[in-house]
Amino acid sequence: MDMRSWREAVIASPAKQALPILSFPAIQEMGITVRELIGSAERQADAMRHIARAFPTAASVSFMDLSVEAEAFGSRIVVSDEEVPTVVGALIDEDTDLGEVAVPEVGAGRTGLYLEAIRRVAPEIDDRPVLAGMIGPFSLAGRLMDVNEVMVLCYEEPDLVHSVLERATAFLTEYARAFKEAGADGLVVAEPLAGLLPPDLLGEFSTPYVRRIVDAVQDDGFLVVYHNCGPSVVKAAEAVVGTGAQAFHFGNAVDMADILPLMPSDALVMGNVDPAGELRNGTPESVRERTLAVLGACAGHPNFVISSGCDIPPLTPYDNIRAFFAAVDEFYGR
Repeated sequence: MDMRSWREAVIASPAKQALPILSFPAIQEMGITVRELIGSAERQADAMRHIARAFPTAASVSFMDLSVEAEAFGSRIVVSDEEVPTVVGALIDEDTDLGEVAVPEVGAGRTGLYLEAIRRVAPEIDDRPVLAGMIGPFSLAGRLMDVNEVMVLCYEEPDLVHSVLERATAFLTEYARAFKEAGADGLVVAEPLAGLLPPDLLGEFSTPYVRRIVDAVQDDGFLVVYHNCGPSVVKAAEAVVGTGAQAFHFGNAVDMADILPLMPSDALVMGNVDPAGELRNGTPESVRERTLAVLGACAGHPNFVISSGCDIPPLTPYDNIRAFFAAVDEFYGR
């Protein structure tokens, strides 16, 4: 797909389709668990097919499973039936000999399953872009080193953090290329942990590494969406734009009306109905009200696309998801 033309058409359209990070809730209609979903390429492809049939999304989005890449490096993960997997413990600390930390091959662990899911589904979903998903470099480094420890190590052991980032970025660049080769039209790079950094550290420990991934894969046929759901992105807007992505996705820790004017007018800017507080735990009425409020505050920017603030949790009620899409239709008079 010509993603430059697609992006320009979305910006030019007066009535836009929503683009939430919506994939895991498909398990409810499929009658399977998260554990079963993440262990099968075919089930992942089925879930993307299901969401594409059920909801008028602007793009089909793969899974925001931020344990996959750390697991490929050797991290231990915890898997459950109802929640997205999490990484536990630290694989790397100050005493680690980084010479013994190998950069995995693309396909290691479950990365091969996620690639195969895109390979299977990309030719079938041809009425909208198919966007793969992967973690960002600083967020991966945080999972390898422990998300709390890495914040301290940015001050106390910056060279160690940069060395881990080099390894993380080397792997993620090849993983991104593999998604492109598998047929994806774009990639959502999730860098939430960087959103907790002050602007100067975000610019040092995240932006240049994300930029290397973007420069390696983004072109007229492949769009990179930079996702950051942390609270620091407004103050760090220059560093965020410096990633070079052509689309940006922000969480509900910030007001979209504050971040929108700071982003390039020719880039898509998406967000940010609370996925847990509203979509998962709200009511159809509260979801409608919040969705209309975000649209009312932001739709005056032609490059704004309504979305969830982050990945929509697996057990989010379908009635709430339908209320979100109905509110978008209501706002645009469809």
